[in-house]
Amino acid sequence: MDMKLEVVVLPVTDVDRTKHFYKTLGWREDADIRFGTSRIVQLTPPGSTASVHFGTGLTDATPGSVRGTYLVVDDIEAARAELAGHGVDVSEVFHRDETGAFAPGAHPDHGTYSSFASFSDPDGNTWLLQEITTRFPGRVTGVTYDSAQQLEEALREAAAAHGEHEKETGQYDEQWPVWYARYLTDHQA
Repeated sequence: MDMKLEVVVLPVTDVDRTKHFYKTLGWREDADIRFGTSRIVQLTPPGSTASVHFGTGLTDATPGSVRGTYLVVDDIEAARAELAGHGVDVSEVFHRDETGAFAPGAHPDHGTYSSFASFSDPDGNTWLLQEITTRFPGRVTGVTYDSAQQLEEALREAAAAHGEHEKETGQYDEQWPVWYARYLTDHQA
């Protein structure tokens, strides 16, 4: 059964100030609902399927206590520049070196999962931008091809690999659609 991360709850002191901050970043307002003495605001970062909730009567966590929630970007310098352009106090870009320690600047070869920048909202809830240029195998949310020719080539490669799989097992694989789907996902370039 799928279990999809939908919402991260942010504890805040001033709902309107927080709403203004995130909307300034270009986050989409999905809801601002009041019921009784409670209020829930939902905003979603551009391109994200997960959102944030904050409001009143929502959590008893200390405002500013959410730390290191990741926002994935494909260009760390561009993302940092965009945030700074919105007036956000965002850190300089940093990366993990070969020892695992943090070092200034982007990873020398922009290695995927290796470059970061951080910022906080007005209450101190912190965010970590992480540059991901290539997902680890199996970590894709959708498989896309630029043309029918690319898809045809991928299917031919999967068929050849699946033929080898059936030779190894010595039997017809009734679950070949599952096998093909995993193969295509894991080998998406």
